[in-house]
Amino acid sequence: MSDGKILGRDELRERVKLWRRAGDRIVLANGNFDLLHVGHVRYLRGAKELGGKLIVAINSDESVRKLKGEGRPVMPAEERAEIVAALGDVDAVVIFPELDVRALIREIRPDIQAKGTDYTADSVPERDAMEEHGGRVAIVGDPKNHSTSEILHRWLAPRRP
Repeated sequence: MSDGKILGRDELRERVKLWRRAGDRIVLANGNFDLLHVGHVRYLRGAKELGGKLIVAINSDESVRKLKGEGRPVMPAEERAEIVAALGDVDAVVIFPELDVRALIREIRPDIQAKGTDYTADSVPERDAMEEHGGRVAIVGDPKNHSTSEILHRWLAPRRP
């Protein structure tokens, strides 16, 4: 896949093993990343600032539809992955079909799961999976003032003269 950053699950597990052998910390961020905006960039930059290798897990098209409803995502998963992989802060991207990243957390056992400011450490759905292996959750990014849903609503709302 694209420039070596977009990986399948098996490839990701192997890459994580190599990084761990090199002594790298593993940070996992996840989301839909439908219509990349400044909130996404700040979230991923905050995740990278935690140190180590940043893996970004992107919801598959089907899981986005289940989470956000018909008409979403606007862009297919492969394109969303390519855009996110182009960001300098990102070391690897994987597309996942589940509604949350618990299974992926159990596979790669990241040191830190980075979540955006629309969560608290206690409200992160996958917190239990992180605690199973001694990992931790970190809240990063700017206040949740940006949302793809809001951007789409603004652009699709009838224009006033």
